[in-house]
Amino acid sequence: MSEDPVLLITGASSGIGAATARRAAEAGYRLVLGARREDRLRELATELGADNRAIGVRCDVAEWEEVEALAQRGLDAFGRVDAVFANAGFGAGRGFLEASPEQWRSMILTNVLGVALTIRATLPHLLERGTGHYVLTSSVAGRRTLPGSLYSATKWAVTAMGEALRAELRQMHDNSGIRVTLIEPGMTDTPFFDERPADALADGDIARAVMYALSEPENVDVNEILIRPTSQAG
Repeated sequence: MSEDPVLLITGASSGIGAATARRAAEAGYRLVLGARREDRLRELATELGADNRAIGVRCDVAEWEEVEALAQRGLDAFGRVDAVFANAGFGAGRGFLEASPEQWRSMILTNVLGVALTIRATLPHLLERGTGHYVLTSSVAGRRTLPGSLYSATKWAVTAMGEALRAELRQMHDNSGIRVTLIEPGMTDTPFFDERPADALADGDIARAVMYALSEPENVDVNEILIRPTSQAG
């Protein structure tokens, strides 16, 4: 079996997740790709080498059984997982009178619970190996509060989760081999937006940052990468 490293990505069917998958494939990673859009996953997995290099698994990260199955499929296919990119997420309009309560519920379950379930499904394996890397997609909105934005609150939760995970690894598991990186994009031109923003970052800009964190030596833990387009003031 190949010894090439394995990267598991949620929210992999488009945007930052797909861009990262392509860059990781170029860097020699085998890929476990999870998302809800099965047709796009199949196309991406085929593009990146099919079963011996990339597998696509339909996964709603808000559903524990599906996240657990995603992690197990990766282990069954490749025998290991070296890095986990918990990237699945979506937003809602600002204003507490705007988006529907149903959309809020789905967003919170995806953006917050989904990250926690992705960690839970993969942490036993990484702890058993004693090494690995978590990359969590937070946001500039997880560093500053946006008016009327419940989305911002979910990204504050992801920021806190990354810090909590690192502290758990170091203090509760006595582990210094598993690294944790928060990726905090500013305005990025992805399908996240109904109307694509001008002067924004490209999804590939964020993918390069993910690959930078993953490529650092094992003794280097890149805790946070905050990225804004030059046109964005805050």
